[in-house]
Amino acid sequence: MIQHSELIKKFPIVGVMGSGSAGCENQAVPLGRWLATINVHLLTGGGMGVMQSVSRAFAESEGRKGWVIGVIPGYFDQATHRYSTSAGYPNQNVEIPIFTHLPYSGDRGKDQLSRNHINVLSSNIIVVLPGQSGTASEAELAVIYNKPVVAWLENRSQIANLHSQVPAVSDLDQVKEFVTRQIRKFNG
Repeated sequence: MIQHSELIKKFPIVGVMGSGSAGCENQAVPLGRWLATINVHLLTGGGMGVMQSVSRAFAESEGRKGWVIGVIPGYFDQATHRYSTSAGYPNQNVEIPIFTHLPYSGDRGKDQLSRNHINVLSSNIIVVLPGQSGTASEAELAVIYNKPVVAWLENRSQIANLHSQVPAVSDLDQVKEFVTRQIRKFNG
């Protein structure tokens, strides 16, 4: 019999936010592989693009102990009592899907009906990769909710309207340093 402690591991949750269309493989893959080595859970929005790339890299890493969590946008039709998600949700690498009734994203990423609030509030540490307005809203929510956040970008223009309080770094070693420092704080 599997013990409860074997099912639920108290690891920090690292949220990786980024484009829902572009995979940003040069960043998402090495980030996902590295995160899989450091005893964390990975949280994404559960869809395509960066979410799929980082999730696949994490899930396929040998010896990893953390889980791939996906917070899934959803739609509930009151008239028909039918629930649905958008195409591509959850991606095939999500191991723990959290289905929501929250449909908004993109330009409405800070709206109360956006799952971005759950993405940010459920993460202990947030890494932002290139993306659009939804990614910018997640970065801003991280600032609002006082979550440790770093953006890994070649330049800040890769996320239009990136909040000024979100630090941007240009390579994986800087991301590793940031995440490692935050994990130490998490572990006390």
